[in-house]
Amino acid sequence: MKFIKGLISLLVAVVILSAAAAGAGWLWLQNEVARDGPSVAETIFIVEPGEGLLSVAARLEKQGIIRNARLMHLKARIDGTETALKTGEFTLGPQASLGEVLDILVEGKAVMHKLTLPEGRTTAQLLRLIEADPVLTGPMPETPPAEGSLLPDTYLYHRGMTRVKLIAQMQKAQDDLLKDLWPKRQEGLPLANPYEAVILASVVEKETGNAEERPEVAALFTTRLKRGMRLESDPTIIYGVSRGEPLYNKAGKRRTLLRSEIDRKTDWNTYQIDGLPKTPICNPGRDAIAAVLDPPETEYIFFVADGKGGHLFAKTLAEHNRNVAAYRKYEREEIARERADK
Repeated sequence: MKFIKGLISLLVAVVILSAAAAGAGWLWLQNEVARDGPSVAETIFIVEPGEGLLSVAARLEKQGIIRNARLMHLKARIDGTETALKTGEFTLGPQASLGEVLDILVEGKAVMHKLTLPEGRTTAQLLRLIEADPVLTGPMPETPPAEGSLLPDTYLYHRGMTRVKLIAQMQKAQDDLLKDLWPKRQEGLPLANPYEAVILASVVEKETGNAEERPEVAALFTTRLKRGMRLESDPTIIYGVSRGEPLYNKAGKRRTLLRSEIDRKTDWNTYQIDGLPKTPICNPGRDAIAAVLDPPETEYIFFVADGKGGHLFAKTLAEHNRNVAAYRKYEREEIARERADK
């Protein structure tokens, strides 16, 4: 009987000591996890696509951000976050504890990068900007997206975002915009479908860089289409000649259109064809698309550049001819002024 009592007492003592040891171990682990880290400055740390916890923890230790890679692995196993690390670029503060570092990498509070893709650029021009971005990863798509299918905007993304994924995001953004705006369009528009709206918006976008003029230009083109008049837009000629790339003379300087180019019939030259161009001539922005789907009323059917970044609008050909004469006079005066300054 005494033997049994002694054995029970021993077992109780072992259990108590084991519990105490476990408690001490747990307390030690919590203290180590919460302990200030060794780094003395803010650090940018990148988790590469497909990188596992063991590799990440080893690099963190090597870079002096945490003290013990194995401890981080243990902490992640206990928390069930071994496979929960996010890909991206993270900001780790000075003396960030092991627990804080792990939380940041798991919660995915990655540094955001941005790429501004301007309105009025052709698809080829936007793709060049995307390809040149140093933070985006991966190759360009094997098949380029169609002209006019991307929505220009400023896009935010994490490091690790692929070029293909960003392009798909731009396409979806335009699809979503059209799904929202097309059902709300003004009645009686000379547009058969959302694609034609994008085509007309692309012409509006190229015709004016002045945001305040977009609705008026959209209204003018809408009126011309309703009356069966040709759009007669210079950018449509350029697209038929160079697919929207700038035109240069033999000396390498930008030039204006040649008479032979104006007279050349292409699928885009709206001086030579009725209705809309065959495809968009650029990627229009939100405002241009919204303008062609809800243009204001106007009696203007002609317009010409005023030489100051805007346009002169006219209701009649006679008024338009006076505006053209005024613009040409302005051009002559500017040329004379430039020569005098030299």
